[in-house]
This record gives sequence, C-alpha cells and structure tokens, in this order.
Amino acid sequence: MEADRVYNFNPGPGTLPLDVLKEAQAEFLNFNHSGMSILEISHRSPQYEAVHQQAKKDMKELMGLGDDYEVLFCQGGASQQFAMIPMNFASGTHKGAYVLSGSFAEKAYKEAEHLGVGTIAASSKAGSYKHIPQQEELQIPSDAAYLHICCNNTIYGTEYHYVPETNGIPLFADMSSDMLSRPVDFKKFDFIYAGVQKNLGPAGVVLVVAKKSLLERNADKLPTMLRYATFYKKDSLYNTPPVFCIYMVGKVAAWIKAQGGLTEMARRNEKKAKILYEAIDRSDGFYRGHAEPGSRSFMNATFRLPSEDLEKKFVTEALTHGLSGIKGHRSVGGMRASIYNAMPYEGVAALVDFMEKFRKENA
Repeated sequence: MEADRVYNFNPGPGTLPLDVLKEAQAEFLNFNHSGMSILEISHRSPQYEAVHQQAKKDMKELMGLGDDYEVLFCQGGASQQFAMIPMNFASGTHKGAYVLSGSFAEKAYKEAEHLGVGTIAASSKAGSYKHIPQQEELQIPSDAAYLHICCNNTIYGTEYHYVPETNGIPLFADMSSDMLSRPVDFKKFDFIYAGVQKNLGPAGVVLVVAKKSLLERNADKLPTMLRYATFYKKDSLYNTPPVFCIYMVGKVAAWIKAQGGLTEMARRNEKKAKILYEAIDRSDGFYRGHAEPGSRSFMNATFRLPSEDLEKKFVTEALTHGLSGIKGHRSVGGMRASIYNAMPYEGVAALVDFMEKFRKENA
C-alpha cells in the first residue's frame, strides 16, 4: 500500500486498481498526444472513438459474448435503469417478474409496480434478506416479459451462486456490485446492467450489455433518452457521454485482462472472502455474519458486533489502522467490508488482523 493511502472498503464508490489510477494520472494532462486532458476531449474525436470501441471490445471479450450482444454506456445510475427497463420491455399484459433479495432488487420492483407492470416471483424479505431465493422458490409467470434479479446485494452481503432457469423468459440482471468478479455464463442473460462505481470505475456511467434483439425495440412513445434503442442506434453517442468514466471503465477492463481475466479475479476474490469469513466464524460469536453461509457474498461481507457502542469503536479504531469505509449501511447496521476486484489480499489480511486484535481487547 502507498504510504499515504488507506485500504478503501467503501461499497461505492469503491476502490480502484492503483495501477489504473497511476496510468490515468500519467496521461491526465495530455491524452494520447492530443494536447488535451481526457476531461476536455471531444466525444467525436478519433482519440476518444478508440477509447470507446476498445472498452466495448474488452468488455465483450471478458464476458465471452459474440456479435448478438451490444455494449451501451448510459447515465442516471442503476436507479434510472430500474425505471427504464419496465418502461421499455414490460406491459400490463406481460409484466416484469422480480426476485426480491435486497434493497436494490426491491427498489427495481417498486419502479415497475409504480408503472403497473411488476409482479413478485420470489422474496426473502420476510427473513431480513439473509438468503438468496433458490430455484425452487421462484414462481415465474409464463407470460412474464422478463425475470429480474440483483446478483449481489451490497447492503445485506448476499450473492447469487447459481443462474436461475427461466424456461425461456428473458433473464435481466443488475450486476452493479459483482460485475466481472468471476466467470459467469453471461450468455444465459438477455440484459445485464451495472452502475460501475462499485467494481468497474468511477460514478457517472452505467454499463449495459444486452442482446441486440432486445435493444432494437423502439418504444417510440417514450422520451428519446429513456429508450434503449436511442443508445443502441447511436452507439451511446446520441448526446455527450461521460467520457472520463468510460475511459476509466476501459482501463479497468484492460487491467482485468492483464491480471489473467475473470478466472484470476475469482481466485483472488475467493481467497480474500475465505479469510474474512473465517475470522467471523471463529470469533465465538463476537462477530455475527448477517448472510446465511450458502448465500454469502464474495464482494461485501456484512457482520455485527455485540453492541452498537463496540461497533462505533470498531469503525473509529479501524480508521487509525488505515482501514476506511467499514461501517455498515444504516438500514442494517454493523460492519460491511467491500472487497471488490481492486482490493488487494493485503488489505483484507490487515482487516482480519485488526479484527482479531479488537476482539481480544474487547471480548
């Protein structure tokens, strides 16, 4: 770790690869011999066009997808996609079916419900979102427009460890917080979206990867910028895109490729998660995980301490050890360690060492 940097466990904006930050810093004032910063460059320039297309190419390569899929760069965060998806693809006769596995899955459903085009296929809300609904729990209407899932739940620390079988119903997924963290059969998904600020880049752009057959639909009664067809037909350049954010996403994708791709990301992430969950499980109840073991996230580990006073003390002392952003979401409390792709093993090892020290001093 750099001498003046902390280990950033924030859930989003999350930590970014140090190599990527240094690379962006080095070319910040004069991007690709243009005499301008990437922040100043025209989105119509050949220099930016190369960035745009390479980012798309690398993304599809990492996901193992072919020409039947397209990559879009949208704005408004994943929250805007919550509304855009039902507006573009659902109707009163063909509703979107939603699996409620956490706060953001619930928010996505509420947007569809508000439009009168949403239904619930399964929910773990009654159990405080401690587990991911399994295949046998899903009740997908045969006339559903799509099945929507949120693959990783940052607030509750749960993650899908299977791909739902939908019997031909298009599968839509919010992958904001675990996108490109492990190999997945992405071909089983028809529509994937991710706010990049958790695992892929800085806040300001939403990555959409979807089948072209879906994106070609032109919901012409919708405003121009609320149609996916607008982004598809204009290659995400209908208006000025968030150039810097896309540039950074491209650099992160290139970094993942250089590290060994998704197989290597999965190896690293599993190793980090293993030592962290072991620290929780061997603490004799001092640390209590929120998620059921079979649904535990490799990206966000959530846990409580014996009292709120101890939790406040933990957060304060952790920061003095260079461990930042460890406080849990206000709706759940406790701690949350976000260990995204860019979090080095050394950072999680430092957290585990601190956890053991804190337990011995306060148990």
